[in-house]
Amino acid sequence: MDERKHTGSPLGTPHGARPDARTDIGTDLGIGDVLPQVRLTGVTKRFGNVLANDGISLSIMPGRIKALLGENGAGKSTLMAMLAGRFKPDEGRIEVAGKAVDFASPREAIAAGIGMVYQHFMLVENMTVAENVLLGQEGGFFLNPAEMRRVVGGLAERYGLPIDPGARVGDLSMGERQRVEILKLLHRESQVLIFDEPTAVLTPLEAEALFAALRAMSAQGKAIVFISHKLEEVLSVADEIAILRRGRIEGEFLASEVHSPAELARRMVGRDVVLEIDRDEVSAGRMVLDVKHLSGEGLEDVSLDLKRGEILAIVGVAGNGQQQLVEVVCGIAEPQAGEVSILGKSWADFFHSRGWKGELAWIPEDRAGLATGRGLSLTDNLLLTTREGFAHGQWLERGRASETTRGIVRDNDVRPGRIEAQAWQLSGGNLQKFVLGRELYREPRLIVAEQPTQGLDVSATEAVWQRLLESRRTAGVLLVTGDLSEALQLADRVAVMFRGRVMGLFPVTDTAQVERIGSLMAGLRD
Repeated sequence: MDERKHTGSPLGTPHGARPDARTDIGTDLGIGDVLPQVRLTGVTKRFGNVLANDGISLSIMPGRIKALLGENGAGKSTLMAMLAGRFKPDEGRIEVAGKAVDFASPREAIAAGIGMVYQHFMLVENMTVAENVLLGQEGGFFLNPAEMRRVVGGLAERYGLPIDPGARVGDLSMGERQRVEILKLLHRESQVLIFDEPTAVLTPLEAEALFAALRAMSAQGKAIVFISHKLEEVLSVADEIAILRRGRIEGEFLASEVHSPAELARRMVGRDVVLEIDRDEVSAGRMVLDVKHLSGEGLEDVSLDLKRGEILAIVGVAGNGQQQLVEVVCGIAEPQAGEVSILGKSWADFFHSRGWKGELAWIPEDRAGLATGRGLSLTDNLLLTTREGFAHGQWLERGRASETTRGIVRDNDVRPGRIEAQAWQLSGGNLQKFVLGRELYREPRLIVAEQPTQGLDVSATEAVWQRLLESRRTAGVLLVTGDLSEALQLADRVAVMFRGRVMGLFPVTDTAQVERIGSLMAGLRD
């Protein structure tokens, strides 16, 4: 953990801050007379009748890493979108370096020194690292290639972001691509950097490298906002923590005041949250999935099997064949080579006569785009995969579908609890709970759950974990996840993928193999 939290005054003196700077928030967190890089005062944002942010006041200090936590739908994304220039506040005031701002676009926010690193990178894959960093920068392409590499290489070295400036972006790992996005903001001299779930696509080693870079940036005076639902990460990297609940700041405190992830979860949710799930033993039953030597379309000689009563976790950095495997298993893509058997049938026979109930359920990673229709009500979203169950001849029994939807919403605590609500009006966690409830209503014998808790708060994660564990009694679960703690909590066995190959497949009780997962995710067998 960063030693800055435990030396001097409660927060010490922010690195890179001017000792003569003045502020009126000295008593907030014991920071002293330091000017906030950003100050939000009474910021409010409404979307129709929904109050997303309610009078939020918050200071972001130079040389500090502030973690922003909250349940799904608490208002974190909306708040940061206003700071990044994507939304305008309805009320309140935003100050940057002591001056009031009124951003009309993200470009204006960037010009004011505020940059955001999103989960989905915006890079040109055929260009080099240096070209991507300097793309759109004044005078950037007037430099010769050698000078471009020198400039970007020096910036990378200064902030502890090791990367080859001459490398083609398309050849980089996800962690390296993230470094390019960070370098773009640093070259623009951004003083505030916002990271939204930055480790979702990283290996454990890449995540540790990112944390080291965040500390280096804050040590040189940058103000960092770190948004994550992984509470262990928050406690390892943050100086300060702010919690949002239902659009309001619920509390602010030092990370050093919190002694465990469980305590942090309790502060965030307002109740005890079970972060470790007790797994009841379930006897393995019939084979529900059997993959033998599957190759083609980014896959190479993949073999694995899954029985009813067990969870098999597929882990690895995004982009290493997991998506291609899911598409074959779920019938989106046909196997190019090898054999795939589902519920005792060949791939072709299964998808030729597939029914809506008692067979295969898919919970896609893209819950807002692929799993649901954003502009459809929850009842209509139920019918997307269950329509056959409510069809009576040429008639559709909408009344019965509505009653079923109400039951799913009630049993899965989907908020706000109105079946007339459209999918886009639900937070990520509530939408995921609805999708899971809908798919389990189909009583599947094979469940493919793709990143089922990515971006979810601890409360929603707890609910999803419990439902997946319960489903083992009647189904086998193929769990595709980039979260190792999730894999080890839920799975009976783990398969590690790298560049389309299964690098290892072993039970979670094999501690020697489990310790090698990080290396296997990076392609290292020995």
